[in-house]
Amino acid sequence: MSTAVARRSTLPGFGLTMGLTLTWLSVIILIPLAGLFLKTFELSLDQFWGIITSRRTLNALKISFGLSFAAACVNLVMGTIIVWALVRYRFPGRRLFDAIVDIPFALPTAVAGVALTQLFAQKGWLGAPLAELGIKVAFTPIGIFIAMVFIGIPFVVRTVQPVLIDLDPEIEEAAASLGANRWHTVFRVILPSLIPALLTGFALAFARAIGEYGSVIFIAGNLPNVSEIAPLLIVIRLSEFRYADATAIAVVMLLASFLIIFLINRLQRWAQTRIPAH
Repeated sequence: MSTAVARRSTLPGFGLTMGLTLTWLSVIILIPLAGLFLKTFELSLDQFWGIITSRRTLNALKISFGLSFAAACVNLVMGTIIVWALVRYRFPGRRLFDAIVDIPFALPTAVAGVALTQLFAQKGWLGAPLAELGIKVAFTPIGIFIAMVFIGIPFVVRTVQPVLIDLDPEIEEAAASLGANRWHTVFRVILPSLIPALLTGFALAFARAIGEYGSVIFIAGNLPNVSEIAPLLIVIRLSEFRYADATAIAVVMLLASFLIIFLINRLQRWAQTRIPAH
């Protein structure tokens, strides 16, 4: 009896808060996802397989997942460099640059898409010199890639930044005093401590890029089998009143995204268990 009383006093209102949590999550997440799967069940297995293996669907999925992965990899590298500069150095305008990182969070995606399209169009500030080199960015998969990099970079920076701030610089000094050079210090001391945060930032940037719509459709060109992303194909199917087709594509994206994020989370847990060994 005393144990039960102690447990209740330790977590006051647990039953009420847990009930509200489950109710809120069900209304916001579980019920819509259940509706998504139920709508897909209107299709037979052959119909479902025919939709997801059609040439247009496969190309759209390949573009969405392939470019999202590539953009997340770039953000992983460049985001880490940005974090290192912002945390380890003091320079004029540092706070301004730190604030600039958050612009993709606050900027409406449609505005970002229009701005990127104007910037990388053939007569744009960056598009014109690239066009002279024979590189076309706007209305190509390259434009999609750039838009995904733009919207994903804050996720890596803001995930890794607090971890690097908490990492005492004295650890680096200790490694140097023991004879480690700069590269050994980075790869054997600093990087292992950052791996869980890096994987989390990578997963967030990757998931954000997969579901991105507003900033991509303006610069993509939206050519079927060339520069058409899966979210746009879903919208097209909805506009054609082919709701089951749209939900079938959405289910494939949901399952693939969940599997990838699950694998990344497992890698993150593995990395956390390896940190004490370093």
